[in-house]
Amino acid sequence: MIPWNLLALDKALRSSWAADTCSPDDLARAGWQADNPSWGHCDITALLVNDIFGGNLMLGDVHRGGERQGFHWWNLLPSGVELDLTREQFKDGQAVTAARVVERRPGPSPRRWNEYLLLRERVIKHLGQLPEPAA
Repeated sequence: MIPWNLLALDKALRSSWAADTCSPDDLARAGWQADNPSWGHCDITALLVNDIFGGNLMLGDVHRGGERQGFHWWNLLPSGVELDLTREQFKDGQAVTAARVVERRPGPSPRRWNEYLLLRERVIKHLGQLPEPAA
């Protein structure tokens, strides 16, 4: 395994996000654009970061103009540092509120498993082997 750093992970993710790995919820997939590549990728990105670094997942509510639009996921590393590699997707005044720690359930997420695996394979092409998904 070739050593890599957080910058390499960030670059690999940015090169791997695409419309076919974007969340199909609401208008996320239709709203995905190359100039905002992290759009609709917070959940599966947080899972990949969790595979690598462990820790917990964070979940917050996304609001815009006082109305709830959905959820946002990021990571709480074992060090206590919160790491959010997709936060910049919110360019239209959205606010993330009600942050809470969510323990990762064992096994695949049935709703986004295919997109997760596709993103994981693309990241592996950039970085080499990753730790196995949490069982």
